[in-house]
Amino acid sequence: MEPSTWFSNPTTIGPWDCAVLFGFLACMFSLGYYHGRKEENTSDFFLGRGSIPWWAACLSFVATEISAMTIIGVPATGFRENWNYAQFFIGSAASRVVIAFLFIPAFYHYNCTTIYEFLRHRFGPQTQYAATCFFFVTRVLASSVRLMAACVAVAVLIGWDKIPVIALFVVVGALYIGHGGIKAVVWTNVVQAVCFLVAGVATVAYLLANIDGGLPAVGAIAGAAGKLQVMNWGPSFSEPGFVKKFFSDPNIVWVAVLNGFFGSMAAFGTDHEMMQRLLTVETRKASQRTMLLSMVGSFMVLMVFLSVGTGLFVFYQQHPGLPLPRQLDKIYPHFASAVMPAFLRGLVLAAVVLASIDSPLSSLTASFVTDIYKPLVKGDGDERYYLRLSRISIGVFALLLGVLAYLFSHVDKMLWVAFKIGGVTYGSLLGVFLLGLLTKRPANRANVAAMTAMALVNAVLLYLSEIKVFPLGWSWLVILGTLGTFGLAWGLAPVLDRSRAER
Repeated sequence: MEPSTWFSNPTTIGPWDCAVLFGFLACMFSLGYYHGRKEENTSDFFLGRGSIPWWAACLSFVATEISAMTIIGVPATGFRENWNYAQFFIGSAASRVVIAFLFIPAFYHYNCTTIYEFLRHRFGPQTQYAATCFFFVTRVLASSVRLMAACVAVAVLIGWDKIPVIALFVVVGALYIGHGGIKAVVWTNVVQAVCFLVAGVATVAYLLANIDGGLPAVGAIAGAAGKLQVMNWGPSFSEPGFVKKFFSDPNIVWVAVLNGFFGSMAAFGTDHEMMQRLLTVETRKASQRTMLLSMVGSFMVLMVFLSVGTGLFVFYQQHPGLPLPRQLDKIYPHFASAVMPAFLRGLVLAAVVLASIDSPLSSLTASFVTDIYKPLVKGDGDERYYLRLSRISIGVFALLLGVLAYLFSHVDKMLWVAFKIGGVTYGSLLGVFLLGLLTKRPANRANVAAMTAMALVNAVLLYLSEIKVFPLGWSWLVILGTLGTFGLAWGLAPVLDRSRAER
């Protein structure tokens, strides 16, 4: 596509929509600028000197967790499938309790700037470097998918091509995060969380008002189509092919709960993008309170956007003449652009735009400077040097995310793509963290070997599953990776780390 046609696609966005969008943006950037002033050192830049109140950290955590993947992907999943996705929250809620009382105390005990510093204290530098590399690979790829999802939705709403949309959000994210660091991120996340909920609730209300028969009709039509099914109990033990179905269907309740538990424990407890929010509060107890209360906010958002997906299904069933988007992943922004009135359409646009602006730039930079650059490249610089390096790194990572987002822009079923990417490496990260938190086993080289081996195994299993050679649901990857890494590291430690064990 020629650059001259990038901005010429049709759009229904009007002055009222723009007013809503710019109002939220002005509020977000004002808060980010005010709270992000006077960054003097990297501790301030990456952790906010423990100055963030717990409720703000909680909303920031929720906003980071849901992102554009929830706003766009969950309604599309509810529209195409059913409510089986909600099963994952059962395990996710349980994992937050474990993180609050097992992970967070250890991170505060060692006064970690990044959570991978804990691995250095517990095992040694090799484990820290390996975990940091795994974090980089996982976070860069998964965040590129999230950025792609948001930019595709914004492109549908405002009539731009995806290339200028990606470029715009890369530049904006780099500027405001580069200015204010984690404090700017947290306070802008607060505005984002409010915007997400308001937009979702307003969409549900609009759908109910424009569906013939209202809420009873939604229950009848969606229920008859199987769209309200929450629990998928899977095949019975006596059913032919039970084993194959059990291991290939990620939506069976037992598998979904297990994956929600292990997957969320990995995503929240071993991914510094999420844990960074919890380390910005001053005390361990405040951080634990933040983690536990995030369950309430996350559950509310999940219910709202699954309801949006179900409402969209019923609306289009009653209006079969209305066109659907070529990619059903775009159903929510398509509906907002083609059907919703001014102001409400602006709310949806604002929610997607604000989700697009948030990114992992702060956590990626914190891990790069703290876990890689200082110990391996230059450890004797002053704080001004590292602060300048951090701002440069934010720009580099922003560019990398933009390029990868463009490459991912033709992928369908984007909600599951992000999970599959994490499935390959999250198990390795969680396995080594659990070994450090639950045991006193000396290990270092064994951890690196175990993490690498299980990541390779999971990558092969995912590939075989995608080409239909080996029927294994992606949701098993984190579970297998966690147990395999833990067991391999435990077994290899006496051989590979004998000198450490003898000390």
